[in-house]
Amino acid sequence: MLNAKDDVFTNHIHADDLARAVFQAMNQQRPKRFRIFNVVDDSQLRMGDYFDLVADTFGLSRPPRVSRTEAERLIAPMMLSFMSESRRIGNARLKRELKFQLKYPTLQSALADLRPESSLVGD
Repeated sequence: MLNAKDDVFTNHIHADDLARAVFQAMNQQRPKRFRIFNVVDDSQLRMGDYFDLVADTFGLSRPPRVSRTEAERLIAPMMLSFMSESRRIGNARLKRELKFQLKYPTLQSALADLRPESSLVGD
């Protein structure tokens, strides 16, 4: 992962919320033709923070952080290209026009359902 100074913003959506949003868009009462809806959660996370949260949730080691210069030496060009794109996409139209309510508005809320202690291991 890139260090905090070089890190980029990423966008996230839980698969269940994505499916629900598609269904709701397809079945809206008064569709506006040719509308595009960004289907993302409310998170404003950088890529490294995303992976840190996932690692922390599952008791894993956080991925090491490196500078962009180090990353150019260590990471395949295709992966580095992905890690260089920084976008903050909003979901205001999704909420306003479709009246859509996210079941998982943040990564933390999605991970809460996946925490090891929330499963019934050994039952």
